[in-house]
Amino acid sequence: MSNLEALLLGVVQGLTEFLPISSSGHLIIVPWLQEYTFLTENESFNKTFDVALHAGTLIAALAFFRLEVWRLLVGFVTAVRKRAIETSEERLAVAIAIGTIPAVIAGGLASDFIDEHLGEPWMIAVQLIFFAALLDWADRKPQRRPLERTALRDGGWIGLAQVLALAPGTSRSGITITAARFLGLDRDAAARFSFLLLIPIVAGATLFKGISAVHEGLPSGVAGPMVVGTLAAAVSGYAAIVFLLRLVRTTSYRPFVLYRYAAGIAILVVIATGLRPATF
Repeated sequence: MSNLEALLLGVVQGLTEFLPISSSGHLIIVPWLQEYTFLTENESFNKTFDVALHAGTLIAALAFFRLEVWRLLVGFVTAVRKRAIETSEERLAVAIAIGTIPAVIAGGLASDFIDEHLGEPWMIAVQLIFFAALLDWADRKPQRRPLERTALRDGGWIGLAQVLALAPGTSRSGITITAARFLGLDRDAAARFSFLLLIPIVAGATLFKGISAVHEGLPSGVAGPMVVGTLAAAVSGYAAIVFLLRLVRTTSYRPFVLYRYAAGIAILVVIATGLRPATF
């Protein structure tokens, strides 16, 4: 793996993790379009490199939301100690904890099935288009509630929706923002809840898979590219958070809907013309 390839994939991960356009889908499609096979030929390192890129986006989220994360941690511990929820921060912290549970359970039970049966290029194209339409529908709903009025049930419903993002092409941020908009959260609140929800699940996955990677070892010559990819994901991820939160204050999620339509159609055209295969 070259540093340039790692840089490209790191930037792709950072931008697409937070923008509602599917990071896992893009990390499959970009090498597929380039006929880049190093990751597919080194399956164990592929997973390790994916963890490194997610660690970069975790750094971005923690850096941007550092104050909110600290307040939510304090709120969660306080709510657990009191066995009661009295403030909006305590309620939001518990809602995020509830929202984390479904994806953790589903990811643990279905990880092998996902690796073996999902993530084909044609599937990613279809999901990009379908969930774009769903996001567009949800974003037409009224903006009734700010983040401070998040309810515990919101965490449950958004957490269940997040399970769908285990399939590449759905988009974790996309489906959680879609669910939040259907529930009446405003555009800014939907994005912020989605980003905050990312932190505990990515932190847990990074720790778990990182320990496994240390035991399995790494191919020679990949340490440098891993550092490059992680840093690229962190910097581009931070930029993506800033961009999206500024954008949704003045407009809708429509630009991302249109991008997903275009990307999905383009992938199907590439497949239909025989330039690249529909499956691996």
